[in-house]
Formats: sequence, structure tokens, C-alpha cells
Amino acid sequence: MGSEPQFVDAPSARDVQPLLSVRDLVTEFKTGDGVVHAVDGVSYEVYPGETLGVVGESGSGKSVTVMSILGLIPQPPGRIANGEIILDGQDLLQLSSRELRQVRGKDVAMIFQDPMTSLNPVLSVGDQLAEAILVHEDVSEDVARKRVVELLELVGVPNADQRFDQYPHEYSGGMRQRAMIAMAMANRPKLLIADEPTTALDVTIQAQVLEVLQAAKEETNAGVILITHDLGVVAEMADRVVVMYGGRVVETGTVDEIFHSPKHPYTLGLLSSLPRPDQDLERLVPIPGQPPSLINLPSGCAFHPRCHLGRGRSRCRTEEPALYDLGPMRGSRCHFHEEMAREVAEVEKATGARIEGSEA
Repeated sequence: MGSEPQFVDAPSARDVQPLLSVRDLVTEFKTGDGVVHAVDGVSYEVYPGETLGVVGESGSGKSVTVMSILGLIPQPPGRIANGEIILDGQDLLQLSSRELRQVRGKDVAMIFQDPMTSLNPVLSVGDQLAEAILVHEDVSEDVARKRVVELLELVGVPNADQRFDQYPHEYSGGMRQRAMIAMAMANRPKLLIADEPTTALDVTIQAQVLEVLQAAKEETNAGVILITHDLGVVAEMADRVVVMYGGRVVETGTVDEIFHSPKHPYTLGLLSSLPRPDQDLERLVPIPGQPPSLINLPSGCAFHPRCHLGRGRSRCRTEEPALYDLGPMRGSRCHFHEEMAREVAEVEKATGARIEGSEA
């Protein structure tokens, strides 16, 4: 598992070196039923000031990849079996636990999905944010408090000086997420990771939190990994996209490329299964079947049991596709990616609506 050569974004296509390079990462978990291949040969890169959207169904390996980056995989039962995670020239997998703790919260910060379970309920929000500063910087508590108040003001928390002494239960869901973004910004990290940061929020608050996240990126010029199920969030926030399925990267490209001209049937399935409020759809086209078992992936292409494009072709069932290089920072793990324009046209005919900006 994970030993095949992977398509990796070409540094020559950019004027700057990547901030983060994940190379052929393999993360596994031993269970009573067998070994779960949660991340299987994943490679991608993030550049300074760039937002990389990572999308896919639950169980596709999105969150396990970033937990591997942060060194938060429980060992046992988990283990990182292969790969490199290069942050600003340093392989995080070669660091000791103590050295990695110095990286977390300073060079890399994470905004978790549920801020209520990420914040300590018996400590004030301000004290928790101040601790994030005091752990990494030699400053007084008064200086830390002043900086926390400034951070809370920056992310739009009203009456920040009074809010400093309040507890998480006294914050609304949106305010708690703003506080988590402020905590992530506290030490001006090089890399921000946001794992489903708006899942539990209503649409209005979601939009506000995304604005705050965008402001945080601009304030620090950090690279951002944005993990989400919501392709609308990806369209609004991301510069490039990685699509994951069955623990592997199945497509990469810019937001325009992914939305305008998908080159993998799974990506097309995600796009065509979404309701489109701007179009009168005759019907949605769901992706048939269920995500694969990560203990026992299907032979050949992991997506072939659910794939209309494969049409039962033996190559899809027997030969695992490489991540084909389709251009600078553009790839597809599909043997028949050149047929995707026709596939897009068929979906458009079935639904009565165009895939966003499609070339077909």
C-alpha cells in the first residue's frame, strides 16, 4: 500500500517554494478487524498565502492526513508507516515529541470542527488564549492579556476586554469558533489548518466565520488547509483543491479546473449531487453505493464499484490507476480521464443543468 509513485505539484510552476510538502504519506490503524489504511500514499503541497481545499466524503482520509501533520495520531493503534511531511524545509516526522510540541501552536495551528470540545470548560476563554501565547513566547501575563484582547477584537468578538474573563458556555457557537481562530492566530503561524470550521453553524454565522478566517490568513500570510464537505465553501475560499477518496488523492487542480472541468468521476459525482439554487434542476444525480472499507479496499480503482464511467471495464477492476499528470499542479487518478468531457455532458443532459462553467 502507498508504494506507487505519486503525482506531486511541480515547484517549477510556482515562483516560490512550497511551505508544506506532504510526500507519499501512509497512516494506518490496527483494529480487531484488520489494518485500516486511513491515508494511503497521499502527496500534496501548500504555498505561503494560499488556501488549499481538501474535500471528500467521511472516511476519505482528509482529517487523518492533517492529524498526521500535527503529530496527533494515537500510537498505538495508529502509526505513520511511510512518507515525509516537510514544513519550511524541516521534516516533522523526524522531530521528537518535545520538538513537535514547539511546532504545534506556533508554526502550525489548527482550528477544530467543534470549538466546544476544543475549549476547556473550566477555564476562561481569555486564559486559554493567553496560555497559547505564554507557552511559546517569553512575555508577561499582562502583555499576553493585552494581545489576547487585540486578537479577540480582530476576529470580531464584541467587548473583548470583558469577554476575556468569560467561559466557553457563555459564548455562542459562532463566538467560540471566532475565539478558536484567534487562538490559532496567536503566534502568527506559517500554516493554518481548518477542519470543517463551519459545520455546526447556521448559514449566516458560517459566512461571518469564513470572513474571519480569510482575514486571519491575510493578517499572517499563512498557508491554509481547509477541510470541508461543502463545495460552496471551497468555491468561495480555496485557491486549489485536493479531492480524496478511500485514503488517496484522486484529483488535484485549481478551483476553476475542478469546478469547470472535473477529470475524475468522483469529483463529478460530488458536483452533480449538490442542489443548485441558481438553476431549476429536473433531478439530482446521487453517487450510488457507499464509500469503500479502508480495511479491504476494492481491487483496481477504489471507486470502480460506484463509477458510471468505468462501465465494468476490466482495467478499472484490476489495475490501480496512478495519479496522472495533466499539467502543472493538475492530476487525476482515473484511467479514462480523457473521457470526462463526455461524462459531464451526459450528467448535464440527465439533470437539465450545466456543471459550473463546464467545457463540454
